[in-house]
Amino acid sequence: MNTGLEKLSITPFSKKGDRFQRFPAFPAQFNPESYSISKPVTWSPPQTSSGSNAKTQSKVNAPIISFGGGGSRQLSLELFFDVTGPIERNGQKVAIADVREETNKIVILTRIERDEDQPRVCKITWGKAPVGSDFPFTGVISSLTQKFTQFNRDGNPVRANLTVTFVEFLDPKLDKLLTDPELTTWLVRGGDTLSNIAAELYRDPTRWRVIAEANDIDDPRHLEKLVGHRLTIPKVR
Repeated sequence: MNTGLEKLSITPFSKKGDRFQRFPAFPAQFNPESYSISKPVTWSPPQTSSGSNAKTQSKVNAPIISFGGGGSRQLSLELFFDVTGPIERNGQKVAIADVREETNKIVILTRIERDEDQPRVCKITWGKAPVGSDFPFTGVISSLTQKFTQFNRDGNPVRANLTVTFVEFLDPKLDKLLTDPELTTWLVRGGDTLSNIAAELYRDPTRWRVIAEANDIDDPRHLEKLVGHRLTIPKVR
């Protein structure tokens, strides 16, 4: 049984033309203490032929209103970063001198990178939620505020609070990529292993053989020669 703390995780996707590319997910250093979800829903009173709102009626307590459509959900949360001591990175404890090495993982999600059409879309997950719940939440950052609160003797910030707001993002092609592993690909990066990729996409590192067989990989422990190559990720039945 897994007794570890479930971390909030962010998976970025870049858009190039009509294709989306998945990047490795990264966890929050600390889980947020709270988050909020908002969703606007428009209801309008009837209008006259001239386009103005109809007058209220004396025989009812409120005017009759009609549904005008739903707006995008927004997810707002605060993330805390602290590098005053060693932090965990890829299962190892490492010391870094500037908290921006960590906060820039969020900052990059607000920018248009080279050869990309827009800032990256994010899939935010946290635990196992009932269907139709807040998570997973797919959106783009609409607001980011960074507040650096402690500095070392060199003037580098070592603690930060980030206030982030994501607005819901819907795209048919991305939706298929998120919900149907048969349409998923993975761009191999330095340090990748098949077991790590299987853990990310299937939530089961032992299914690395499925990926190896689909891509004719003879040596699954060494992917250095495949860096930059796009793997096909088959659907697990």
